[in-house]
Amino acid sequence: MSQSIWYYIGMNEIESLVQRYPNLVDCQAEVVRAYEVLLTCFRGGHKVLVCGNGGSAADAEHICGELLKKFKRHRAIPPAIAEKLPSELAGKLEGSLPAISLVSMSGIASAVANDVSWDTAFAQQALGLAEAGDVLLTLSTSGNSRNCVAASQVVQAKGGKVVALTGARESALSALADVTIRVPATETYQIQELHLPVYHALCSAVEAAIFG
Repeated sequence: MSQSIWYYIGMNEIESLVQRYPNLVDCQAEVVRAYEVLLTCFRGGHKVLVCGNGGSAADAEHICGELLKKFKRHRAIPPAIAEKLPSELAGKLEGSLPAISLVSMSGIASAVANDVSWDTAFAQQALGLAEAGDVLLTLSTSGNSRNCVAASQVVQAKGGKVVALTGARESALSALADVTIRVPATETYQIQELHLPVYHALCSAVEAAIFG
């Protein structure tokens, strides 16, 4: 991966994360690796799938919101697209990074849960949506959520990578994922409290690197 000035500006976001949350210093190397995996994905024209359960499902939606529109910086839309749109519409749009929340599609998720198993609800979507080069960003406070593990296995089988956000303990996801960010907490709510600044830093870093 080429490392432009914007790559290092993205790295500054991770440095800022650790300054604000010193207890995440032991996760810093994994956050950097996750940043590089996501950046390679988007620069290659690929997409990110996101999943989780309960509070982590809400986090999945949150992450997609930060990627699909402006987070902290101005994002110009591609000139080739802008010139084909009415100027008023083009002026209201922002550059976007392709992200799909697997928790959002209630029709297919509930169909799989009812007909087969909730354990395969995300995996079935991943089978249809994931392509080589894509990334699954999965959040599980235990690291053992069976539907997140199954989705990870499908994405990897299709040639994608998996970035997992978990708690401190070793888990099924930490053994499986390409990158696991194990935040230093074991209580569910405390893990979720630390997941938020981590994924904010990742979204901000990628935004800086791609949109400058």
